[in-house]
Amino acid sequence: MKNFALIGAAGYIAPRHMKAIKDTGNNLIAAMDPYDGIGVMDSNFPNASFFTEFERFDRFVDKWRRDSGNRIDYMSICSPNYLHDSHIRFALKNGADAICEKPLVLNPWNVDQLQLIEKETGQKINNILQLRLHPSLIALKEKVSKELEKNPDKIYDIDLTYLTSRGKWYFVSWKGNEAKSGGIASNIGVHFYDMLCWIFGDVIENTVHIKTADTNAGSFKLKNAEVRWFLSVNYDHIPNEVKERGLTTFRSITVDREEIEFSGGFNELHTRSYEEILKGNGFGLEEAYGSINMVSTIRNLEPIGLKGEYHPFCKKIING
Repeated sequence: MKNFALIGAAGYIAPRHMKAIKDTGNNLIAAMDPYDGIGVMDSNFPNASFFTEFERFDRFVDKWRRDSGNRIDYMSICSPNYLHDSHIRFALKNGADAICEKPLVLNPWNVDQLQLIEKETGQKINNILQLRLHPSLIALKEKVSKELEKNPDKIYDIDLTYLTSRGKWYFVSWKGNEAKSGGIASNIGVHFYDMLCWIFGDVIENTVHIKTADTNAGSFKLKNAEVRWFLSVNYDHIPNEVKERGLTTFRSITVDREEIEFSGGFNELHTRSYEEILKGNGFGLEEAYGSINMVSTIRNLEPIGLKGEYHPFCKKIING
């Protein structure tokens, strides 16, 4: 049984981490979050110590190790994106491996610094990149790999669409603050970018067509694909046929006009991620680097409007 601590325990994604810790037969020693509405602890680890102040949490982690003779083996990080870098450093310097939600950090130079701290401490940083463990996407990668063995120069044509409605709260929270979240591309797009690079190769060219508070759209060339992408948290952008079914999220990836079905199978992916991390097979800094570099580039590019190869949803948004 391994000992875990969790930072960001009241956040949306934290219950999946608690479940993964429990499902893999491990123990949560302590959790921390400035928000104290944390009843989810009762169904997972009611005996875990809980802190609303980081300084008290810091003191507990150090004192618990000294008093018990044990250590925190892993620190799970579900805090706001801009705090990931600091909390990863805290984990490593306290002798724990880090398990961090995506985006791991906001900029590629943060990854470079974390590599140095990994070497200094001898600890490991693991990034949750659960789409790499999705059965449908593993099958797609295997299919593409076989096709590229026969035709290494093949270029696939891809449309990525992800619309997930968010209310007014989103723009008041840290998620609506680009300096804290990294913007929409970082907050809701980074795991899709990682998945596409994992399957179709590194980025060669990156273009942004639309960049607003609630919508980002662009295109990029990968080694073996040309991708048009569209991300939005605006309910009005969801197709009417989806709204009529009472849904507030629309997710689609087409490869050479063929829809890739991966709407299901998400519930256990955090547990699968933890299983692989505990075996020593987690996704580290090297795997995270490409998508972090991509979203950092997107954040700093100026949108060019309806020029070149743009996602079909762009025209509707621009023209109204």
